[in-house]
Amino acid sequence: MSQSNFGGRRSGGQSVGAAGHNRAGQGRSGANRRDDRNDSFNPAGAGRTKRGGGGETRRNDKGRERNRKAQFSREFSESAPSARRRSSDPARLTAYQVINAVVMDDSYANLVLPKTIRANHLDHRDAGFATELCYGTLRHQGTYDVILAHCVDRPLEKTGKQIMTALRMGAHQILSMRVPSHAALNSTVALARAEIGSGPAGFINAVLRRVSERSPEEWQDIIQADAKDEYTRLALSKSHPAWVVRAFRQALAAHGRNPEEIGALLDADNAAPVVNLVALPGLGSLDEALDKGAEEGTLVQGSALYSSGDLGRLESVREGTVRAQDAGSQLVARALADAPLEGTDRAWLDLCAGPGGKAALLGALGADRGAQLLANESAKHRAKLVESSLKPLTQGSYKVVTGDGRKISSTVEKQSLLPSGMHPGQLFDRVMVDVPCSGLGALRRRPEARWRKTPRDIAELLTLQKELFDAAAAQTRPGGLIAYVTCSPHMAETQNIVLDILKSGEVELLDSAAALRNAALKDSAGNSVLAGELDPAHVLDERHPSQTTAQLWPHIHGTDAMFFALFQKK
Repeated sequence: MSQSNFGGRRSGGQSVGAAGHNRAGQGRSGANRRDDRNDSFNPAGAGRTKRGGGGETRRNDKGRERNRKAQFSREFSESAPSARRRSSDPARLTAYQVINAVVMDDSYANLVLPKTIRANHLDHRDAGFATELCYGTLRHQGTYDVILAHCVDRPLEKTGKQIMTALRMGAHQILSMRVPSHAALNSTVALARAEIGSGPAGFINAVLRRVSERSPEEWQDIIQADAKDEYTRLALSKSHPAWVVRAFRQALAAHGRNPEEIGALLDADNAAPVVNLVALPGLGSLDEALDKGAEEGTLVQGSALYSSGDLGRLESVREGTVRAQDAGSQLVARALADAPLEGTDRAWLDLCAGPGGKAALLGALGADRGAQLLANESAKHRAKLVESSLKPLTQGSYKVVTGDGRKISSTVEKQSLLPSGMHPGQLFDRVMVDVPCSGLGALRRRPEARWRKTPRDIAELLTLQKELFDAAAAQTRPGGLIAYVTCSPHMAETQNIVLDILKSGEVELLDSAAALRNAALKDSAGNSVLAGELDPAHVLDERHPSQTTAQLWPHIHGTDAMFFALFQKK
């Protein structure tokens, strides 16, 4: 199997080969011997199935199991019994705890992982290992499940969730990490024994030995043979749901890209993204991050790429003046803020502000020009995140309110909810409508999301997205600007919504791609770095070539797949 399909390189771990298959069938390896005292006594021994998950027992009339091999052909573990691992190591335990939280509680790995790393006191090296094991396992879950189905003698859905977590983690180490097979087996079984139980640990040992019998390339051939069509083949080999593969291929064509880029796009989703930093204009500095190994960003000013570990170690991050934010999010915020505007420019609105990243950047940019920001968020817990994000800004330059964005007109009627410089019934000069969406553009950062989403989820969002834009347009002054933004390239959430918006005749689509190019960095010749092959533009109607939308891509721009459409109120 191509190593890149699993997102990592595998060191030359020793395969257990055919002998390992026999041990897996018996469920008794020398390195991980199951405690048979848990089995009920059966003198006949016939027809009994091993608790480890494979083969039948062969017990004599005294209840003892006979070895299937002659004494001269028996093989043993590389580890002496006294050297066998009996407990899980902190790095693997951390990954296991995070994945379990994702699977059992619908948690988000990017929120749980940093807390768990700190709680388990991991050093830099172990934190890196836990991060790769956690995210890699979640990204490639679909592919590993297909492989595991070939190694388990029962339907996977009848295997416990905790056992599946351990199996997927073991498969990732064996097939995609620089972990020798015997080490991956021993450590995963030890983890299972400590966290799940000795019985499941024997089953996990047997299954993972079967996984290790074949190379990644051999497993690739097997799962390719399982594919019924091209979409399924890509889904299995690139570990994405087939409906997502189909939607992405259609989206590439809809946004003016070559549909044959689908493989590169899926690979980019499976690659670990570098952390993007932004320094809030007029408030933050990237000097500390650059001193500690960060590199200056290549797409947008005031940004950096950071791969030196826990962001919490940076004082500027703890203060909130520097924060993690994808370069695509930075670009769309700056594009709205920098787009030319005639008339007043003092009242800005972020209609769907949670969790607050774009709002903080917009607020800082606006405050530098004397503009005030009203940040609205419908959920109370997310509104608290917005408050935290905006806290470093100058007091009085912003206000955070909690309410349904579709009813923003009612909110702005109340003077007490507005910044002091705004008045009841306020119409806004610049409005950000970063609508709730499928999040398909951020699968590389939220790997578990690909397994949670369904086409129905998107269908249920479309009405809300259009209603939010309409509410924003109603509160925008004539000549004012409205940015429609999604973190998704899906046609239904992007181009189709734009076409619906234009039917009202109340707004005009501008050259959105030009606004994005102008917000990006310039090369040595003074041209935007988003020109040429990186140009995100797409013309909806050839009769109006100056009216464009803009789509960023992970495999082209190294950002999340952000969509940006800029409108002007008529």
